[in-house]
Amino acid sequence: MPADAAARTPAEAVRLQYLASATGDMDAWREVVAPDVEWTESAGFPLAGTYRTPEATISGVFERLAAEWDGWTTHDDTYIVDGERVVVLARYTARNQATGKDMIARVAHSFIVRDGLIVRMEQIVDSATVRAAMT
Repeated sequence: MPADAAARTPAEAVRLQYLASATGDMDAWREVVAPDVEWTESAGFPLAGTYRTPEATISGVFERLAAEWDGWTTHDDTYIVDGERVVVLARYTARNQATGKDMIARVAHSFIVRDGLIVRMEQIVDSATVRAAMT
């Protein structure tokens, strides 16, 4: 665990995760997730499933998004914090590389943060909007 991790609030850890993923800095992203993180993408979403470990999440989610979409960005609009749980109401924006279609989809992410590290994330997303941009 990074030395300063325990000093982070849950919201700070989640915000750092968004900043790292937005810039593609997977080393910084690894610094805010637990070694046994559970990262769940919603059923119906193109990357649906639960990824365990940072490496599985990077290869199963972040690398695939970068390979299939231009400018994939998560806009973390609203944070709702309740102890170790942080729910973020957000938007995805991107352009699908295969179709050239732009996409804006509403999403909620539910995080559990312990000792400054994200241990679990669950995505709830408007998958139909994402899939429409892919066809």
